[in-house]
Amino acid sequence: MSRIGRLPIPVPTGVDVTLDGHFITVKGPRGQLSRELAPELNVVREDGVLRVERPTDDKRARELHGLTRTLVANMVAGVTTGFRKGLEITGVGYRAQLVGKRLQLNLGYSHPIEIEPPEGISFEVETPTRLAVVGNDKEQVGHMAAKVRQMRKPEPYKGKGVRYSGEVIRRKAGKAGKIGGKK
Repeated sequence: MSRIGRLPIPVPTGVDVTLDGHFITVKGPRGQLSRELAPELNVVREDGVLRVERPTDDKRARELHGLTRTLVANMVAGVTTGFRKGLEITGVGYRAQLVGKRLQLNLGYSHPIEIEPPEGISFEVETPTRLAVVGNDKEQVGHMAAKVRQMRKPEPYKGKGVRYSGEVIRRKAGKAGKIGGKK
């Protein structure tokens, strides 16, 4: 039995969960999320908690048990508190700013890069070198943060680029220079 899949998902007050076959819709104070779940599993609501159950013990159902429980739990957390992924920019002249809802990045290229946020995602720029991607859907927030990081990945020699908050970049030693002098 999946250790994650067995855990109940508490549904806080103010959150409405609608189950329609293998389609689940979660409405809360921050919005609404919907997802189609795998047909091998069932989601059951009882006494203010959700449980993900697998009717059979075949390989595919066992594989999807913990995943499905985590996806549903992330939907409930998304409509109540939301998700946030922090990014840091390192480098001389590298900075971020908001232009309307779009994010404008100056990352050492000959032109600024503008990123349009998809529906349900927003950017927050705390300082010119710290920003965050905020939204209700954890998958979308992570994907958008990865797209921003992709614009200039941190390089291993000086560490310049866009990194996740708290990410550790393994640094390499640069050129050692000539050793031994002239011959």
